[in-house]
Parts: sequence; structure tokens; C-alpha cells
Amino acid sequence: MRVLVDTCVWSAVLRRESPDEKLTRAVTELIEEGRLVMIGPIRQELLSGVREKAQFDRLRKRLSAFPDLPLDSHHYETAARFYNRCRSKDVQGSHVDYLICAVCHLEKLAILTTDRDFEGYARHLGIRLYMP
Repeated sequence: MRVLVDTCVWSAVLRRESPDEKLTRAVTELIEEGRLVMIGPIRQELLSGVREKAQFDRLRKRLSAFPDLPLDSHHYETAARFYNRCRSKDVQGSHVDYLICAVCHLEKLAILTTDRDFEGYARHLGIRLYMP
């Protein structure tokens, strides 16, 4: 199964000082097996806030190894539907989180994340969480 790696995991893996070893092994394994999936909104989150141009360019170059899964209206409409469904159950989340859920649902991907909010989404949306 292919796996979409969430921003929080990338951040933990790419941290300059003390990267998370367990997550680094999991991401490395996904890369080696050709199962890692990237989407543009996660790429944008990772690159946003990088202050130094040289650091931005290094990160952009490293991430360029992972092409974006193309997104279309169906992904965004499903994300809106998921947002509405969860909101009716008093489950709050960001638009990017619901887009991640929609992409994973529609493309039959699992999500590798450390964000506990996804456990709540999974209860209402039937998404799969990847546990390394």
C-alpha cells in the first residue's frame, strides 16, 4: 500500500538536530519500496516559513525527488464533504487535514502522521492510518 507522509512526520525526519529515528526508518523504508506519496499542499507546508534562501533551496531540491500526486476538483469536493461530516460530529480540523483525508480515501492510500487529530477523522471517515 502506498503511504502519504504528513507534514509533521517530514518535519520530525528533516529536523537538523535530533531527527526522530523511528520515523526516519519508516520514511526511508517507504522511499526504498517506492511507496511514499507527496501532494502539493504538504510540500507547501514544508517550504513555508523557511527563512533562509539557501535552506529553502536545499529543502526544495530534496523534496523534488517526490513528484506530487495530481489533485483535481473531486479531491477538493470530497475534502469539503469530509469537513462537513466531521463538523456535524463536533470534530474540528484544518482544510489541509481534510484534503489529506480525501486524497487518501480516493486514492486508497494510508497516512503516516503523528497528528492525533487523524485518529478522530479516521473514526468518521474510514481513512487508514499507517503504523510503522
